[in-house]
Amino acid sequence: MKLTNSKVTFAKSVGFRKELNRRVDQYFAINSIKSRDNQAMYFKTVVITTWTLAAWAIVLFTQHSLGIKILGCICLGIGMAGVGMSIGHDANHGAYSSSPVMNHLIGFCYDIIGVSSFLWKFRHNQLHHVYTNIQGYDNEIEGDGVVRMSPHTKHQAHHRLQHVWIWFIYPFIPFYWYIKDIQRVIFNQDYLGHTLPPMQPLDYLMFWSGRIIWLIFFIGIPFAVGYSLLEIGIGVSISYLTYGAIVCEIFMLAHVVEGVEFPKPNLESNQIEDEWAIFQLKTTADFAPQNAFLNWYLGGLNYQAIHHLFPHVCHIHYPQLAPIVADVCQEFGVRYVVYPTFVKAVSSNYRWLRLMAISGEIDQGSDC
Repeated sequence: MKLTNSKVTFAKSVGFRKELNRRVDQYFAINSIKSRDNQAMYFKTVVITTWTLAAWAIVLFTQHSLGIKILGCICLGIGMAGVGMSIGHDANHGAYSSSPVMNHLIGFCYDIIGVSSFLWKFRHNQLHHVYTNIQGYDNEIEGDGVVRMSPHTKHQAHHRLQHVWIWFIYPFIPFYWYIKDIQRVIFNQDYLGHTLPPMQPLDYLMFWSGRIIWLIFFIGIPFAVGYSLLEIGIGVSISYLTYGAIVCEIFMLAHVVEGVEFPKPNLESNQIEDEWAIFQLKTTADFAPQNAFLNWYLGGLNYQAIHHLFPHVCHIHYPQLAPIVADVCQEFGVRYVVYPTFVKAVSSNYRWLRLMAISGEIDQGSDC
């Protein structure tokens, strides 16, 4: 995919990535396990999908009280977040299965819950994963001017209290994604000057059929069974506000915290001084590695450093790969940022956003 902006390159390898890949390949070979197509992943898919559909059905087809229905909408939102983080994320990275067809089919769940899998693959896989935390390339740290995540982003007056009001913005972001994706497809809008690849007929089919299925599940069927448009709007809002609050904050904890860097390429060569794998570890953090529930529910998003190094490996392997990465980092003198708990990561994200609320560029490198 050709990028409109001049291409950022990375320094010559120092052997870090080669050694890392060798040891990870050795791990899979010695244990005779596949990096994808795993039974544990299939089981998780069944559990989260059942959870999500059950919450949807309970809200629509039972005679429970209003309180139970509201709780059901919240559970539906939690389920959709699980679908996005634990199922669709792997599939759209090609990490769910060795079969591209299977990855496309499973990744279609993004389109059903309102996020274009085609657009997501471009902005996430091609921009965010390659150019992590680089302003002008990584669309996911731009915040469309609303929030200042990078010290290189121009400070504006409304950023001054962003660490306070951002928590009230997160829940609404899925609605923005839904509308913006439609605009981008219709008008072929780029990302920060990076031109979208041409959409093929199958891409259009997946995009619009996903929207139709969404309308059927979230509006058509509820209306057919007797819910008013107002009730439908309230139920959908509760579910999506829950979903947005979860997924938006989880993303922040990987790249918008103290201890990670926001590199600027050399002005003359447009090159980052580190080899790519070291660059990824400098711009990404893990958190709560000992939290069994988060390890399961977040789909490896609390192991973002591992994920950025091995995006085509199913996330169920990340807890086993993390010690390997830590050992190689120690040998090469590379810092591996890990927040021991979820609370510490959230606190660091809050402090960083508060720091970014100050005008001017900020020195980086704060300790965890």
